[in-house]
Amino acid sequence: RRPRTRRVFGFKVAAMLQATKSLIKYDNPILVSTSKTKNKDKGLAAAKGAKGKKLPPVESKASVTQTEDILNSILPPREWTEDGQLWVQYVSSTPATRLDVINLQEELDRKLQQRQARETGICPVREELYSQCFDELIRQVTINCAERGLLLLRCRDEIRMTIAAYQTLYESSVAFGMRKALQAEQGKAEMEQKIKQLEADKKDLERQIQDLKAKCEAIEKRESERRALDEKKHAEEVQFLKRTNQQQKQQLESILAPSQAGGKK
Repeated sequence: RRPRTRRVFGFKVAAMLQATKSLIKYDNPILVSTSKTKNKDKGLAAAKGAKGKKLPPVESKASVTQTEDILNSILPPREWTEDGQLWVQYVSSTPATRLDVINLQEELDRKLQQRQARETGICPVREELYSQCFDELIRQVTINCAERGLLLLRCRDEIRMTIAAYQTLYESSVAFGMRKALQAEQGKAEMEQKIKQLEADKKDLERQIQDLKAKCEAIEKRESERRALDEKKHAEEVQFLKRTNQQQKQQLESILAPSQAGGKK
């Protein structure tokens, strides 16, 4: 039974490693405790002790421990629960060789192609993989020189902060653009309604103008007819008065003519 149990345990560890596969190099997972809450601190202490027992050179134990502490502060250990058992996995403190760097590059290219990361533009997959690759490079540099690793950590945090600031600015600008677009749509609807109202008012005014023009033409026609009639009446009165004057003049002359003839005699 024991070999079978060991084989199953090995398969479990391999499955967990495959599930948590990352470009960052980690040590093998360590079983912390079978309870999630009671023995967590004791298990973590035991895990650190077990991890410390793997360091063979006793004379350089202090420097190695300091390097591991720096590594754990830069890249915190991963923890997960599997079947009620708490597992922890620390980042590896093994120095990297030239072959490890080449393998890292090949693994990065393989994962980029496998996860179908976009070559240009915004791509969360590509960002995640390059972030893991940069963390692995920081791990490799920190093992050889802790100060250089901490400086790279500052550069990484500054880059992430700048990207986060740009992302916040992008999200706020998108929200601002959406608000302006909505306001423009609302203003467009109001403007279209106003245009319709003005067009209706224009048609009403044009109709009023046509009515007033018709009234003006009717009034002009009526006044023209009345003026023509008045002129005709006035001309007839003038002709009547002229005829009356002529008749009275003739009567007066006929009356005055006999008297003038008798006076000469």
